[in-house]
Amino acid sequence: MAIGFVRPARPEDAPEIARIQLSTWRSAYRRMFPAHVLANLDVGYLARGWTEAITAAPSQRHRVLIAVEQSDTATQVVGFAAFGPADEQALAPEEPPLPAEVAAVTDLLVEPRWGRRGHGSRLLSAAVAHWRDDGFARAVAWAYEQDQAMQKFLASAGWEPDGAGRALDVDDMLVPQVRMHVAVAEE
Repeated sequence: MAIGFVRPARPEDAPEIARIQLSTWRSAYRRMFPAHVLANLDVGYLARGWTEAITAAPSQRHRVLIAVEQSDTATQVVGFAAFGPADEQALAPEEPPLPAEVAAVTDLLVEPRWGRRGHGSRLLSAAVAHWRDDGFARAVAWAYEQDQAMQKFLASAGWEPDGAGRALDVDDMLVPQVRMHVAVAEE
């Protein structure tokens, strides 16, 4: 029987996080982004970025978590989440800074072959626990407009669109996003 759990990422997890990111993007976003953009992504470059995020986070409120599936025969990193205080990356165009009590999810991915096993929910639940410990009252996350799976997943956890939108310029192709939000303060 397999057991799923979440733990803080360690530097040695960075290559696996990068592999999951690349694999997931190439699978889930292949119809959203130009093929050459996805083909030219470099796992080594991504791993270096994740190593820095893990070892040199901008603050103690910035975190990278990983989802792990463990069986009798193997332990596998299957997903990850990254978040911290909302910064300029969390903003819609020309939006003023968000309040200090807002957390922002920068990444939340579970490799597709490990989907529908509760890993995303465990990652999100662990993130909420950290947000509450860190004094955040609300969280935001951008979802690609075409990524209905992510929007439905977040909605199932109580997230709603907050009315903000933006479009990322990916090799001269605009990819629209919607921002979702949720209250995380304990009642």
